[in-house]
Amino acid sequence: MKFKIIWSSFAEEQIDEIFEYYKTEASPKIAKNLTSNLIKSAEILSDNPYVGQVEELLIERAGKYRYLVYKNYKIIYSIDAENQFIKIADVFDTRQNPIKIERNTLR
Repeated sequence: MKFKIIWSSFAEEQIDEIFEYYKTEASPKIAKNLTSNLIKSAEILSDNPYVGQVEELLIERAGKYRYLVYKNYKIIYSIDAENQFIKIADVFDTRQNPIKIERNTLR
C-alpha cells in the first residue's frame, strides 16, 4: 500500500521561498524546475518511506525525522506507519548553518 504524502505549511512556505529566490536571482524557469523537482523527489516516499536516512540533528525530538537529499536541499519528513502517511516537515538548504535545522517550526 502506498503512503499518502502531506506537506506541512512550513515546508510549503520553504518551497515558496526557494521559488521566489531563484525566480529573482536566476529565472522563473529555473525556479519552477527546481521546486518541481524537489516536490517530485519527495513522491518516491509514497512507495519507499524508509529510503531516507535518520536526521541525526533532530534525534532528540519526540518525532523521528528522516531526510532525502535533492541538490543542496534536505527534504525532512516523518513517517506515520499506522495511518499510512508521510509528513514533509521542512525543506532545508544544506548551505545554511546546520544548527538552523533545529528550528521550532518542525512539528
